[in-house]
Amino acid sequence: MATRKLEPGDRLPSFTELAERFGVATMTAQKAVGVLRDEGLVVTRQGRGTFVRQRTERAVGLRPHVEQAFESGDVSIDFAGFSAETLHGVVQEPLDKIRAGRIGAKSVTIRILLPDLSQSIGLPSLAEGGGTDSSEVRKRMSRIVSRSTQSIADAVEELAALKLIEAGRAEVRVFQTSPLFKLYLLNRTEAFFGFYPVVRHSVAIKGEPVEIFDPMGKDATLFHWAATEDPDAIPTQYVSEAQSWFDSVWNSVAKEYAL
Repeated sequence: MATRKLEPGDRLPSFTELAERFGVATMTAQKAVGVLRDEGLVVTRQGRGTFVRQRTERAVGLRPHVEQAFESGDVSIDFAGFSAETLHGVVQEPLDKIRAGRIGAKSVTIRILLPDLSQSIGLPSLAEGGGTDSSEVRKRMSRIVSRSTQSIADAVEELAALKLIEAGRAEVRVFQTSPLFKLYLLNRTEAFFGFYPVVRHSVAIKGEPVEIFDPMGKDATLFHWAATEDPDAIPTQYVSEAQSWFDSVWNSVAKEYAL
């Protein structure tokens, strides 16, 4: 792991394989992996093995974890964020692999929780005046949101229609908030959380350059938490609380977004 021969998301050899490789008893190999787990370097998923984890990684590092989630049979992905652009980027390849018969997922459920861009919002906003709400800036972002979410929904629904999965649905709900962070929840056992850095840059509004303050999801550093078999472990509690937060917003103030 230190030399990057094993990358985040890679599976460790079995206890038997480790014992044979290093000429030790299987129990010794098991204890060694336990030390790595206690130090937060690996995470064990019941029935699937032990995997290298990384406490902090950028969004691109999310991909191997998402692909593993798609190998679980019944896939559940919850996302809270701004535009769902990065979500579209990381689920596109696994969905293509299902279509090609390379992943045998049985069902796919994706829930997407986003800001309501039909109402005044703190971000994104005009840089002029120190962050003034603009309907034109929100309309620009709404078009981006529509492209990302519609593409995800179309891909999932197509797989279900073609009977490549037993069931598939992608839902989008919005609520009144400003996008300050992004959250991914994979199969209710892993959480990726990161804050949006606010960047001042120029975008085209009605063909003219306009300076805005924009939360940039591609620049967000994600913190990874994976639930373990210990209910009192901090990672387990973090994933549980993050999932509870998502469910509470989804089932209360969030309203359906028309795709």
